[in-house]
Amino acid sequence: MNTDSTAYAADIEAVKQVVATVEHSQQHRDPDEFLALFHPDAVWTTAHGKVLIGLETISEFTRKVLPAAGWAGKVSYEVVHVFFIRPDVAAVKVRQRYLSPDDESEGAPLYVMTKQDDGRWLLTAGQNTQVVAD
Repeated sequence: MNTDSTAYAADIEAVKQVVATVEHSQQHRDPDEFLALFHPDAVWTTAHGKVLIGLETISEFTRKVLPAAGWAGKVSYEVVHVFFIRPDVAAVKVRQRYLSPDDESEGAPLYVMTKQDDGRWLLTAGQNTQVVAD
Protein backbone atom coordinates (compact mmCIF):
# COMPACT_ATOMS: atom_id res chain seq x y z
CA MET A 1 0.00 0.00 0.00
CA ASN A 2 1.27 3.47 -0.86
CA THR A 3 0.46 6.89 0.50
CA ASP A 4 2.05 10.28 0.21
CA SER A 5 2.99 10.63 3.90
CA THR A 6 3.53 8.65 7.07
CA ALA A 7 1.78 11.51 8.88
CA TYR A 8 -1.49 9.80 8.01
CA ALA A 9 -0.80 6.55 9.91
CA ALA A 10 -3.86 6.81 12.21
CA ASP A 11 -6.11 7.77 9.29
CA ILE A 12 -4.80 4.86 7.21
CA GLU A 13 -5.69 2.50 10.05
CA ALA A 14 -9.17 4.04 10.27
CA VAL A 15 -9.65 3.65 6.51
CA LYS A 16 -8.50 0.02 6.73
CA GLN A 17 -11.06 -0.52 9.49
CA VAL A 18 -13.85 0.78 7.24
CA VAL A 19 -12.77 -1.68 4.52
CA ALA A 20 -12.56 -4.49 7.09
CA THR A 21 -16.12 -3.65 8.14
CA VAL A 22 -17.23 -3.75 4.50
CA GLU A 23 -15.71 -7.24 4.30
CA HIS A 24 -17.40 -8.36 7.52
CA SER A 25 -20.78 -6.99 6.45
CA GLN A 26 -20.51 -8.77 3.10
CA GLN A 27 -19.42 -12.07 4.65
CA HIS A 28 -22.34 -11.93 7.06
CA ARG A 29 -24.78 -10.38 4.56
CA ASP A 30 -25.51 -7.63 7.08
CA PRO A 31 -27.07 -4.57 5.42
CA ASP A 32 -27.20 -2.52 8.65
CA GLU A 33 -23.48 -2.89 9.28
CA PHE A 34 -22.72 -2.02 5.64
CA LEU A 35 -25.04 0.98 5.47
CA ALA A 36 -23.62 2.49 8.67
CA LEU A 37 -20.41 3.14 6.71
CA PHE A 38 -21.99 5.60 4.23
CA HIS A 39 -22.16 9.37 4.10
CA PRO A 40 -25.85 10.41 3.74
CA ASP A 41 -25.17 11.95 0.30
CA ALA A 42 -23.00 9.10 -1.00
CA VAL A 43 -22.80 8.07 -4.65
CA TRP A 44 -22.28 4.35 -5.26
CA THR A 45 -21.85 2.48 -8.54
CA THR A 46 -22.15 -1.31 -8.49
CA ALA A 47 -19.87 -3.69 -10.40
CA HIS A 48 -22.56 -3.97 -13.05
CA GLY A 49 -22.93 -0.21 -13.51
CA LYS A 50 -26.02 0.51 -11.43
CA VAL A 51 -25.72 4.07 -10.07
CA LEU A 52 -27.13 4.67 -6.59
CA ILE A 53 -27.33 8.24 -5.28
CA GLY A 54 -27.98 8.99 -1.62
CA LEU A 55 -28.17 6.71 1.38
CA GLU A 56 -31.88 6.06 0.94
CA THR A 57 -31.34 4.63 -2.57
CA ILE A 58 -28.21 2.73 -1.51
CA SER A 59 -30.16 1.31 1.44
CA GLU A 60 -33.10 0.19 -0.69
CA PHE A 61 -30.78 -1.63 -3.10
CA THR A 62 -28.58 -3.14 -0.38
CA ARG A 63 -31.48 -4.42 1.70
CA LYS A 64 -32.83 -6.20 -1.37
CA VAL A 65 -29.62 -7.78 -2.69
CA LEU A 66 -27.21 -8.32 0.21
CA PRO A 67 -29.25 -10.72 2.38
CA ALA A 68 -30.11 -12.75 -0.74
CA ALA A 69 -26.56 -12.76 -2.16
CA GLY A 70 -25.97 -16.12 -3.76
CA TRP A 71 -22.24 -16.67 -3.46
CA ALA A 72 -21.03 -19.73 -1.64
CA GLY A 73 -17.69 -19.24 -0.01
CA LYS A 74 -15.76 -16.30 1.32
CA VAL A 75 -15.32 -12.71 0.26
CA SER A 76 -12.20 -10.72 1.09
CA TYR A 77 -11.33 -7.03 0.78
CA GLU A 78 -7.74 -5.80 0.85
CA VAL A 79 -6.65 -2.16 0.86
CA VAL A 80 -3.92 -1.90 -1.78
CA HIS A 81 -3.46 1.86 -2.09
CA VAL A 82 -4.47 4.99 -0.19
CA PHE A 83 -4.02 8.49 -1.58
CA PHE A 84 -5.00 11.46 0.57
CA ILE A 85 -6.46 14.05 -1.79
CA ARG A 86 -6.79 16.32 1.24
CA PRO A 87 -6.32 15.52 4.93
CA ASP A 88 -10.05 14.71 5.13
CA VAL A 89 -10.51 13.02 1.73
CA ALA A 90 -8.94 9.72 0.70
CA ALA A 91 -9.06 7.70 -2.51
CA VAL A 92 -8.81 4.04 -1.52
CA LYS A 93 -8.12 1.24 -3.99
CA VAL A 94 -9.33 -2.17 -2.84
CA ARG A 95 -8.86 -5.72 -4.09
CA GLN A 96 -12.11 -7.63 -3.66
CA ARG A 97 -12.14 -11.42 -4.05
CA TYR A 98 -14.98 -13.91 -3.97
CA LEU A 99 -13.65 -17.39 -3.24
CA SER A 100 -15.60 -20.61 -3.42
CA PRO A 101 -14.59 -24.25 -3.89
CA ASP A 102 -15.61 -24.07 -7.56
CA ASP A 103 -14.89 -20.51 -8.61
CA GLU A 104 -13.06 -17.27 -7.92
CA SER A 105 -13.91 -13.78 -9.08
CA GLU A 106 -12.37 -10.41 -8.43
CA GLY A 107 -13.43 -6.80 -8.18
CA ALA A 108 -11.39 -3.61 -8.12
CA PRO A 109 -13.39 -1.04 -6.14
CA LEU A 110 -12.31 2.56 -5.72
CA TYR A 111 -13.71 4.19 -2.61
CA VAL A 112 -13.63 7.90 -1.89
CA MET A 113 -13.84 8.35 1.86
CA THR A 114 -14.33 11.55 3.82
CA LYS A 115 -13.37 12.22 7.40
CA GLN A 116 -16.24 13.59 9.45
CA ASP A 117 -16.04 16.22 12.19
CA ASP A 118 -16.25 13.42 14.78
CA GLY A 119 -13.21 11.69 13.23
CA ARG A 120 -15.09 8.86 11.52
CA TRP A 121 -14.25 8.00 7.92
CA LEU A 122 -17.31 7.34 5.73
CA LEU A 123 -17.79 5.98 2.23
CA THR A 124 -18.76 9.00 0.15
CA ALA A 125 -18.33 7.68 -3.39
CA GLY A 126 -17.62 4.23 -4.73
CA GLN A 127 -17.05 2.64 -8.09
CA ASN A 128 -16.99 -1.14 -7.96
CA THR A 129 -15.52 -2.66 -11.11
CA GLN A 130 -15.62 -6.34 -11.90
CA VAL A 131 -12.26 -7.71 -13.06
CA VAL A 132 -12.69 -9.77 -16.21
CA ALA A 133 -10.07 -12.43 -16.96
CA ASP A 134 -8.17 -11.86 -20.20
